[in-house]
Amino acid sequence: MRHQLIILSSCLALTSSCGGTKSSGAGNRVEGEPVETRSPEARDQQPAVAGQTRAPLTRSKVALDTAVIAKGLEHPWALAFLPDGSMLVTERPGRLRVITSGGALSPAVAGLPPVDARDQGGLLDVVIDPAFADNQRIYWSYAEPRDGGNGTAVARGRLVRDAAPRLENVEVIWRMKPTLDSTKHFGSRLVFARDGTLFVALGERSIPEGRKQAQALDSHFGKVVRIHPDGSVPTDNPFVGTPGALPDIYSFGHRNIQAAALHPQTGELWVVEHGTRGGDEVNIVRPGKNYGWPVIAYGIEYDGGTIGGGLTKAPGMEQPIYYWDPVIAPSGMAFYTGDLVPAWRGNLFVGGLAAKHVARLVLDGERVVGEERLLVDRARFRDVRMGPDGALYLLTDEDNGELLKLVPRAEGAPVQTGRAD
Repeated sequence: MRHQLIILSSCLALTSSCGGTKSSGAGNRVEGEPVETRSPEARDQQPAVAGQTRAPLTRSKVALDTAVIAKGLEHPWALAFLPDGSMLVTERPGRLRVITSGGALSPAVAGLPPVDARDQGGLLDVVIDPAFADNQRIYWSYAEPRDGGNGTAVARGRLVRDAAPRLENVEVIWRMKPTLDSTKHFGSRLVFARDGTLFVALGERSIPEGRKQAQALDSHFGKVVRIHPDGSVPTDNPFVGTPGALPDIYSFGHRNIQAAALHPQTGELWVVEHGTRGGDEVNIVRPGKNYGWPVIAYGIEYDGGTIGGGLTKAPGMEQPIYYWDPVIAPSGMAFYTGDLVPAWRGNLFVGGLAAKHVARLVLDGERVVGEERLLVDRARFRDVRMGPDGALYLLTDEDNGELLKLVPRAEGAPVQTGRAD
């Protein structure tokens, strides 16, 4: 079905002045004051370094329009761009679709392996092979049903696009160990590094049995994994040869990573992971490093108690470069490198699920020096990608999910309002 392109009115890029201040906490703030005005969940905690949280409001002063490219998606999770301008989108219940640049949805792509689509599980991330133009290969992550429970898995296959799109030569290249019966914290984002290896960013499965394994090197829970595209292990991974350690582990001590992207200058992997009540983190992932969960953390437990011993720092454990308390429940991220909105160049955009906004983070090297909240109260934002045209593309996590395109408003153009039914 082809979807009509609808332009929705939007406020200036600040959008903390666009209403919905109760959930965002932004209010009508003065530039330079912290964009977050709510009290932190962990009121006695202090950041380890200045500027680690509650960055000042920084407006980009860009008038924006939001185009609905497609709708009718059931809890879409991830978006990937194909060379011809069309897009792949995953739906958590287990469907993969192709969306044309005009918004036409294909039938569900055939050939996917079974997924465990309960709760937070299902079909998750999707990326295309760096050599897709030659091999038409794509990769996806999903919650895989197994004897004794489930686990995150990564598969690949050749995409065939015709009247009945399908996947051929499907193979599972990587499986999380161990199997666990949980419906939460699968991760999982996929990112190709510049050297052609594949990062798999994971969660620790949430329940106590899984949480404690975030610090264990014989478990994939709470890890970033690095593999070759065929699933084999790079010989320069940090724990290759370490007795008792899984050799594909790249970093550990993570909680639940649902956003990941390569920094456009350094090529390093940046991730954003969920905290509990407080403590959503932006981290730069480096080989062999321990990111602390659940030994150190910002925020508090869901029941109001302290996390572990209440520590926020410890020797040998990395600090986040930025954290949110209260949380935004982050999912999806993109560094902006395009020319369509020059004021955004070098910024990091992060989707907010619970917060229902897109956070624009202004960076100075490895420091967050400003924050702005876009599309406040518009929807639960699951994925954020910069398109080849320089626009931001967003997926909303809803029963009737949408693919949105965020663009600067043409000077003098009338504002059109409305939604497609």
